[in-house]
Amino acid sequence: MTPADTLTLRAADDTDAEALWAILEPVFRAGDTYAIDPDIPRADALAYWCGGGHRAFIAEDAGGAPVGTYYIGRNQGGGGAHVCNCGFATATEARGRGVARDMLRHALATARKAGYRAMQFNFVVTTNSRAITIWRDHGFEVVGRLPGAFDHPRAGYVDALVMYKQL
Repeated sequence: MTPADTLTLRAADDTDAEALWAILEPVFRAGDTYAIDPDIPRADALAYWCGGGHRAFIAEDAGGAPVGTYYIGRNQGGGGAHVCNCGFATATEARGRGVARDMLRHALATARKAGYRAMQFNFVVTTNSRAITIWRDHGFEVVGRLPGAFDHPRAGYVDALVMYKQL
């Protein structure tokens, strides 16, 4: 299935807390892609995802089931405010169906519409090969490598990448 024809992306709101948590909890608990405490409480996870200047979106399939979420926000303030940052999470049962690719396309369009000039991913764990492939397929380049910066729960200390794309 290609979600492009059936996926709906919309701004998340307060009524989406349960759906967001259902997507985020397994991602954060796995501890293998985000530099976030795997034991992060629900309220803190939702505050991280939806707060702090982040604008969160939720992806729903044709039946209205939540299958993914992403946030977008300024990567830095001041002179760096023209570069945005995003975080992505796909529901476990929706992985491999193109949801992340569709969310990225939406995020890129949203970023351009908001006036951002570039998008940067600050900490892409090198074992997250699916994300790296998606980002590269959409024109992101590795502009930095942080040796041994991430303590992966199974692979030990692995590198993290900084990936960047001008819009």
